Amino acid sequence: MGVRARNALPPPVAPGHSLIVFGYARPRSLPEALELIAGGGRPLAGGTDLLVGLRKGKISADRVVDLKGIEDLAPAIERVGEAVEISAGTPISDIVAHPVVRADYPALVAAASAVGSIQIRNRATLVGNICNASPAADTAPPLLVYGASVVVFGPGGERTIPLAEFFLGPGRTALAADELVVRLVLPPSMCSAAFARLTRRRGVDLATVSVCCGVDSDGTVRFALGAAGPRPLVVEDTTGTLADPAAPEEATSSRISEMMEAATPISDVRAGADYRRAMLEVLAQKTLAEARAQAGARS
Repeated sequence: MGVRARNALPPPVAPGHSLIVFGYARPRSLPEALELIAGGGRPLAGGTDLLVGLRKGKISADRVVDLKGIEDLAPAIERVGEAVEISAGTPISDIVAHPVVRADYPALVAAASAVGSIQIRNRATLVGNICNASPAADTAPPLLVYGASVVVFGPGGERTIPLAEFFLGPGRTALAADELVVRLVLPPSMCSAAFARLTRRRGVDLATVSVCCGVDSDGTVRFALGAAGPRPLVVEDTTGTLADPAAPEEATSSRISEMMEAATPISDVRAGADYRRAMLEVLAQKTLAEARAQAGARS
């Protein structure tokens, strides 16, 4: 199956394949981009999800709207007050390498490093990974643990959506048809956090399950779970049991089991639902131990 833009010369099409034809636009401003998207265009940032979806016929588009020419969306990671803002055009590899992100949000760096291959990370954007709204998105759990939010631009100007309210289901977000995410905001890191995921094989593969654990200074423990339901899921423990390294192992295991009951994994080609539930508990134990160790080192 081939993909090409209108007005381009058609490449040879192999027997048994079809040619997808779509328009292409490269706006220079956010208002121009919104107009094109509201008219049925599909936004293109890194394109690692969009182009695959077009080739497989899972996504249809009359027009692809290339956002890379918009100055307001150019790659940037900046401190704004005590927060860190990441523009919509920032590739994942920039996030992995950035000294502030590495120092303050190590669980995000660990998750971002697991996204695809280095070639994909050089092209794919963090905001695009979130807007794709895959339940198995690697970066979603740590972003949820760190309390991230997205800033959305639309006809009425900007609005901010907490990431926990942004995901609605597989491939579905709280974005309106005439809105774009322009940046992602990370508040000051108030927790120690660790990320782990399980895949069928090493290398480029989607997560079978993933877990990020955050331990706050007030004793709250937060788990964000990937590939554990129709959207990334967050569960919290405010009893202080999980935050206490001296808590009996039986009490810790029992509390984690209770919290993982909120997960609703499915059975598919990667794993069965029962296996996913069991592995969520294993990864929760692992990430909790790592996050508690970090918290101890910081105190």
